[in-house]
Amino acid sequence: MVQSIQKAVVLGAGVMGSAIAAHLANAGREVLLLDIVPKDLTAEEAKQGLTLQDAIVRNRIAAVAKANLLKQKPSPLYSPDVLDRIAVGNLEDDLPRVAGADWVIEAIVERLDVKRAIWKRVEAHWRPGTIVSSNTSGVSINGIVEECSDDFRRHFMGTHFFNPPRYMKLLEIIPCRETDEQLIGFMQSFCEKQLGKGVVLAKDTPNFIANRIGTYGLLVTLQAMEKHGLTVDEVDALTGPVIGRPKSATFRTLDLVGLDVFVHVANNVFQTTADPEERAVFATPAPLQRMLEQGWLGDKSGQGFYRKEKGPKGTEICALDIGTLSYQPRKKIAIPSLETAKMGKGTAEKIKTLISGKDPAAQFSWEILKKVLLYSANKLPEIADDIVSVDAAMRWGFNWSLGPFETWDAIGVKESVARMGAEGEVIPLWVAQMLEKGQERFYGERDHQRFYVRLSGDRAEMERPAEQLQVADLRRQPPIRSNAGGSLYDMGDGVAFLDFHSPKHAIGPDFLQMVRWSIEEAERNYKGLVIGNEGANYCVGANLMLILMEAEDENWDDLDYMVRQFQQTAMAIKYSRCPVVVAPHGLTLGGGCELTMPAAAIQAAAETYIGLVEVGVGLIPGGSGHKELLLRAMDEAGAGEKDDLQPIVNRVFETIAMAKVSTSAMDAQRLGYFRRNDAITMNTDCQLYEAKQKALALWDQGYTPPVSRRIPVVGEPGLALLKLGVYSLQQAGRISDHDTKIAGKVAHVLTGGYIPAKSLVPEQYLLDLEREAFLSLVGEPKSQDRMRHMLTKGKPLRN
Repeated sequence: MVQSIQKAVVLGAGVMGSAIAAHLANAGREVLLLDIVPKDLTAEEAKQGLTLQDAIVRNRIAAVAKANLLKQKPSPLYSPDVLDRIAVGNLEDDLPRVAGADWVIEAIVERLDVKRAIWKRVEAHWRPGTIVSSNTSGVSINGIVEECSDDFRRHFMGTHFFNPPRYMKLLEIIPCRETDEQLIGFMQSFCEKQLGKGVVLAKDTPNFIANRIGTYGLLVTLQAMEKHGLTVDEVDALTGPVIGRPKSATFRTLDLVGLDVFVHVANNVFQTTADPEERAVFATPAPLQRMLEQGWLGDKSGQGFYRKEKGPKGTEICALDIGTLSYQPRKKIAIPSLETAKMGKGTAEKIKTLISGKDPAAQFSWEILKKVLLYSANKLPEIADDIVSVDAAMRWGFNWSLGPFETWDAIGVKESVARMGAEGEVIPLWVAQMLEKGQERFYGERDHQRFYVRLSGDRAEMERPAEQLQVADLRRQPPIRSNAGGSLYDMGDGVAFLDFHSPKHAIGPDFLQMVRWSIEEAERNYKGLVIGNEGANYCVGANLMLILMEAEDENWDDLDYMVRQFQQTAMAIKYSRCPVVVAPHGLTLGGGCELTMPAAAIQAAAETYIGLVEVGVGLIPGGSGHKELLLRAMDEAGAGEKDDLQPIVNRVFETIAMAKVSTSAMDAQRLGYFRRNDAITMNTDCQLYEAKQKALALWDQGYTPPVSRRIPVVGEPGLALLKLGVYSLQQAGRISDHDTKIAGKVAHVLTGGYIPAKSLVPEQYLLDLEREAFLSLVGEPKSQDRMRHMLTKGKPLRN
């Protein structure tokens, strides 16, 4: 059996095939991307005298797909360098190369006959032991390889990535009847750890798990919409965040997916189900059919349920009137039950409030919710073995905050089943029997161990690998110390964990105090300290509201004290006697970046977007950001006081002055926010465990903190050079006068100011320059305007 996957071949260079190839390359794998040989020359190829026999022509489709990866937004690549891991070829000349692969994955057109044909060809070159799989959203896995050998089928499975593969967590693995069980386990582990996926095992049924339930939910929403007389805008307001669904809700989601794709997926069930009621639901609704006939497919065609139109006030988004198929300007939604629900404290409370209303919108919401819950329960065990797989599939594949059975628990199983029964709904037998046994929840906890209910009514413990350590696990114990900014816990094995839980994960005095307390405690009693959290983002920066309020009140001494405390905290992290490991993820901006860079090591999530963005609010980094980024750049280049440091300073200046933010953790290494030896975790579920292991490894290696050093600076000549560049941009009208002032402050700090070139200065010297420059900008009215605009509008002000 394959013990590792280092080389992969992707068959099909379409949207999904090329994106899968990109993500495999993100994970450090060598990928060969193959597609068909073109039948005709392009005009440019003919002009160059090329023929259909030339390799550059024969590989054109895959080569163009590879090149287009650089143009796509959001980018499927962690870094442009990743593209070097992808080679291209064609399905005629290069198919024999599958013999050298560890994994061959097919992502061609969703037609059973075409897929069968390509796999018969692949088998002729297949090396026994190589994993083979199909990326399909609903074609029968058994049907694809029913004409292949037994050994081939033992190595074959469905691997259904959700689009876009880099960003969507769900991967459905669908074994065929003969798939080797050990191989399934290996692939599940590989895809979770190396590709960062949330893997669920699905049955070989139409549309598998997520698309089966998700498509059903969208179709019953369309039916209920017509019944209750609601508009496209109203439905999207009712089926979005208020019930724990994405902002794209129903119709914006359909526009993004494409109506043609959606109808194709729905037809998978329509054409195969023997249940007349299910068949009726999955039949293409008349409005969708009319939209398809007119080519209104959604975003790809420029219009679907929404369309942009130019009006008296500029471009505006208009919504489709499904009855007349005409577009109308969007209207402000005013629904009493919706407004009341929005006031709820969490998703569970909001859903319960919404479905308890009496207006048509509340009745609509209850109707679609109960249908989805009943359908999910009725499809077990046809589509999956347990409720955990179904809930995970909907959370990871459709971005629901609660899966169907988690939602059922949230609204109350006993109460909602009684309501369903009173309305004439047939309750799935296993759910009714569960309630009869006195089990009123699908999930529960006993002795700190979570369990779920099986279809048999028995309880089963929810198994989770030890490396998937969660903050919730640590919160079951009393904290060592806690305040409003964070809580310190014992992670076990001699490592402490600082849980960062200040409001919106902004850095304020409380959290800074907790960092210092935590380091003192860790130095006394622990081998290492991990700093992290499990919020949507790691940190959006310092508490900007607090800074603005202090500036408006002219509390300059308090502001000076705050900045000093911030800098001292950063240096406490850097010079801690025990290793401090920071685990950033998502947005890690401004002060969040400044408290990450000084750490002994960084265990970053692959999707980390880190940057020093203070210039966007009229300020500059004030918590040691200039110094740390400069030192990283010098160390990366191996530069010392005798070297020409100006190119290094120029790059760091550009990074800070342009507020560059990484597009991934790998990109953060390119920009210098992370060191090349800082580790990256593909699956955030494993990030805290890996950060803990990193801290233990550093301790076992005899960790000692770095020694404070004197830093060579380019001084006044370098400052003059940077200011000349800034002046040129100002004269060209590319930056404002205030931009010029801010850039000048950045330049002053990075160069050391008005001192001789190649002067050696202590770290504190640069910290003092940074603090003084920060405080001078806080007092600027235009900087305060920028801060105020960011807080009220959520975007930068150019003044």
